[in-house]
Parts: sequence; C-alpha cells; structure tokens
Amino acid sequence: MTNAAGQGRTGDAAPRPPKILILGGTTEASALVRRLAGRPDFDVTLSLAGRTAAPRPEPVPTRIGGFGGAKGLARSIAEQGVTAVIDATHPFAARISANAASACRAVGVPLLAIRRPCWARQAGDEWIETESVAACVPALGEAPQTVFLTIGRQELSVFTAAPQHAYLVRTIEPVGDALPGLRLTELRARGPFTLADEMRLMREAGITVLVTKNSGGAATYPKIEAARRLGLPVVIAQPPVLPEVASVEDAEGAVRWLLSSPPCGPGRRA
Repeated sequence: MTNAAGQGRTGDAAPRPPKILILGGTTEASALVRRLAGRPDFDVTLSLAGRTAAPRPEPVPTRIGGFGGAKGLARSIAEQGVTAVIDATHPFAARISANAASACRAVGVPLLAIRRPCWARQAGDEWIETESVAACVPALGEAPQTVFLTIGRQELSVFTAAPQHAYLVRTIEPVGDALPGLRLTELRARGPFTLADEMRLMREAGITVLVTKNSGGAATYPKIEAARRLGLPVVIAQPPVLPEVASVEDAEGAVRWLLSSPPCGPGRRA
C-alpha cells in the first residue's frame, strides 16, 4: 500500500547508500572526497596511514592508522559493510596497494585505483632514472654536490651512505634523526609549489642536482620544470610495480566509476 504521496508503505526504510572506503593521502583522494562529501547516495569514509601528524581536515569521517595488513583490511571491510574501495594512495605506497588488492579479492568487494600518470621526460630534461630511491644514492656520484632532496621522510636514511654531499631536504614532517651527521638544511613545506618559487629556492641554495620520485601530478611538478630551466640534472626514482586492478587517472574518473557501476557487490567492473 502506498501513502498519499506515493512514497511506498508507511514505515518502509530507505535503502542504505553504498559504503565507500577511500584509502587516501594524496591530492586525488582529497579531490574525490570533496566531490563526494554531502552526497546522500554515498556513505564515504577516508582512511589515512597516519604518517603526517597534522593532515588537512577533510569533509567526511576520517580514520587514521593502519589496518594490520591485508587480512586486517579484509576484516575491516567485511565488518564495516564496505561495498567498494578506492585506492587513492601515493604511487610509491606499494604495500598498501598490494594489501588493498588482496583484501578486496578475499572479500569480493570491488576495488578501483586512482593512478596518476608518471611525469614524462621533456626536451631539455637531464634525467638519471633509477629503479628505487636507494639507487639514487650511487647515481649522485662521488664528487660533492648540493642536493635538493624531495622524496618524503620515510626513505631518507639511505643517503647517510653519501656524506660528501650537502643536502637541502624538503618534507612535510620533521626529518628528526633520519640523516645523522650530514650537512643538512631542513625545509618543511607542503605543496603545491610554483615554478617561480622553486627556481628561486634552487638558485639561492646553490643546488646542483635534484633528487625526487617520479610520482606524477601537478602539485610538485614545478620542481622538475625549474631544474630543466636551470640546466640541473634530476636523479629520479621510478615508481614500483603495483597490482593490476581497475584504474582511472583522477578523481573525476573515480566518480564516473561509482556512478556508472554502483559498488553493490562482487563482480562489478570499471
């Protein structure tokens, strides 16, 4: 029996919106959250690893901390009734991406990854490409240099093997004791950065080489362009191999996936 407004039986419960778990920590994750916040057709939770002490506040419920590996993530997905997971983590966060793929496969929940394209070498770029951050250290050579180090905090310690260089290290979190005994200038800043600022910084610091990760995206690309314009070499670590899962390049693509393939159970594909 319908009521006068034609809304169905009195007391009928409205269907619950799909529960979306976003594994975040990137500009793409923030952009996706902003697009989904406040929508009644999705129940969104953002998960952050907790590596940044003061993450930017986001307009959806946010959990901070790990899950306890793939099994812990699978258990959380099942217990929370998550109907789809979006991996919007950093391109170098290989472990969580692998855990997400394993967990979603185990519980039969759709997974989509947002994978921004890597930066491509342009005319004038002097790149020394390496397979890992650790491989960037010998790529610097033996002669002392002034290194602009922009790889985050987690893998800084490998550069203690090259104490002959002076380092300008830019991170969001304090470097702490990650680089003991080195000639070190610490700069704490969060992107996006402008080309003019990057060029000025490199000139004033007397930088002779940039070390970075090929993480793609627009927010930190100005350092690549600045190095090109200043004629500086770039030692650039390539991203790790990630699981083969359905993927898009940006937040808009993720929204289209959610709208065109409602994440209501196993078997859905992008």
